[in-house]
Amino acid sequence: MIRICAAEELPKGAVVRAEVDGTEIALVHADDDAFYAIRDECSHASVALSEGELDGCTLECWLHGSRFDLRTGEPSGLPATEPVPVYPVEVRDGDVFVSLTPSNGVTP
Repeated sequence: MIRICAAEELPKGAVVRAEVDGTEIALVHADDDAFYAIRDECSHASVALSEGELDGCTLECWLHGSRFDLRTGEPSGLPATEPVPVYPVEVRDGDVFVSLTPSNGVTP
């Protein structure tokens, strides 16, 4: 697990882009108060998901509106049909840590 930031630096509803050992991730503090990490690239158009809109536990791509479940990486509507990698997140001692081994088996 790699430390990304202090949990207090990411308020609820925020999405930030982080590069972890060459992998770009979108780190999210979702409305359910959990933290999620998802590959910061839409599987449809290769644009940054971190620039999209958060709605509950989904992140919407700003370009064409594909929505991805932060828990599974699965798209919930067209035009995306392929899932994106999601990464395990832990909050320990007030810090957010991410593992770069996808928890959904999808490889970048």
